[in-house]
Amino acid sequence: MSLFFFTGMMSIVCFGFVPAGPNLYRPCSTGHLQRDSGKRKASVPDWSQAMAVSESEGSQASSTPRTSAIARLSEARWFLLAALALLLGCVALGVMSPLAGLVVAGGLVVLTVIVRPYATEPKTIMSPARLKQVWPDTGVKLFAEALPDPCMVLDHRGIVRYANRQATEAFSIRAGEPLTARLRVPDLLSAFDRVAKGGQPEGVEFSERVPTERWFAAWFARLDADNQRGSFIALILDELTEQRRSERIRVDFVANASHELRTPLASLGGFIDTLQGPAREDVEAREKFLRVMADQATRMSRLVDDLLSLSRIEMKAHVRPSGAVDLRAVIRHLGDALEPMARDLDIIIVETLPDAPVIVAGDRDELIQVFENLMENACKYGQSGKKVEVAVSPATESAAPSVTVRDYGPGIAEEHIPRLTERFYRVDVEASRKHRGTGLGLAIVKHILTRHRARMTIESRRGEGAAFTVVFPRERVEVGSAPAKNPFDNQSIAVS
Repeated sequence: MSLFFFTGMMSIVCFGFVPAGPNLYRPCSTGHLQRDSGKRKASVPDWSQAMAVSESEGSQASSTPRTSAIARLSEARWFLLAALALLLGCVALGVMSPLAGLVVAGGLVVLTVIVRPYATEPKTIMSPARLKQVWPDTGVKLFAEALPDPCMVLDHRGIVRYANRQATEAFSIRAGEPLTARLRVPDLLSAFDRVAKGGQPEGVEFSERVPTERWFAAWFARLDADNQRGSFIALILDELTEQRRSERIRVDFVANASHELRTPLASLGGFIDTLQGPAREDVEAREKFLRVMADQATRMSRLVDDLLSLSRIEMKAHVRPSGAVDLRAVIRHLGDALEPMARDLDIIIVETLPDAPVIVAGDRDELIQVFENLMENACKYGQSGKKVEVAVSPATESAAPSVTVRDYGPGIAEEHIPRLTERFYRVDVEASRKHRGTGLGLAIVKHILTRHRARMTIESRRGEGAAFTVVFPRERVEVGSAPAKNPFDNQSIAVS
């Protein structure tokens, strides 16, 4: 009887004993269970910035089974206690002698220590909610960076989880910020909500009016829609500014050019008819008519040149210049260039320049065009004042760099000032034509200053002359270096 009992106990220990704890299954990277071969192979999903809780659970699941003797006795403590109780019962009932019971108990302890349990792993199944990603993986990031257009990766709440370089430069947005921190267009946000709720990919067009008017086409599409780790929404933006500006410029050109060219063309046609008819043999009349025709042709040429110049400036109005320009050198150059015209008009140009260079971010040729236009207008329309003052002010702790062009002519009526920068707007049509103006000069000035993130203020009273002041953004620019590119700075832009 004792021998039979001892044999049964050995069989239980050798073949039936399985310690409490791990089993033979482990989860794969997709959350499903897969059979292990007995040898651990660490499987870490290649997620960029995956949830830390998932990694901690995986590390806990892969802990090595304890193999020390004390550890095995601890794991089998309940089995040993049950066997001891059974042996005590057998001894009490006389089924075996106390010595036999002691031998069996010792054998059980020895077998428990020397029999190696199965090397297993815990059964750890993480719920889809715990496996859900917060950050996109490396492949999505690399794909976003490869795109030539701004691209953002959003989660279902509208938080930017990744933005490529183009998006960061164009919209000054960073990962972790909500999309609404930068883009608050209702149509855009409505399209995002529909796609985030499981809708089909959707596109929408919208415009930004600060700091300059810009148009974009946005495209929303879901990523990893069937993945348990959660899905992201890709936002790709295509800028349509140049296309829209081209369309607007073509329309404006047709309307304005047809209006402005009608008069000189009509004059040319009339003179040609006269020269072909009654004045065919009149040498004096022919010479007079040819001079007028040459003036009208020159006027049309200037008009076309100004329209083309305005068109080129508008096409790149949203691109900030990257050069460094010395305002003092620009004004000094223009003072020398305009001296013959000023002398013919009996005007004195007085320049007030600082000792040190005044450096601003800009395009030198365009800034020359701006101040040439302002100084030339001051000489022509302020001729009665006999003097034009040009002052360059450097940046200080309380003021930005600026240039003021002041004349002492008849001045400008207050009601005309808000419209001075409109295309083809003239305060005095006869005076403008007398000085061969096209009505586009201040419109060109406005668009150039808008591109430079500068603002122009106009102060004038009837009989007291006019002062045009151009104020540039206050920023540190080194000669020969490009300024920091930030198309959405806080400098105000107001050209009136």
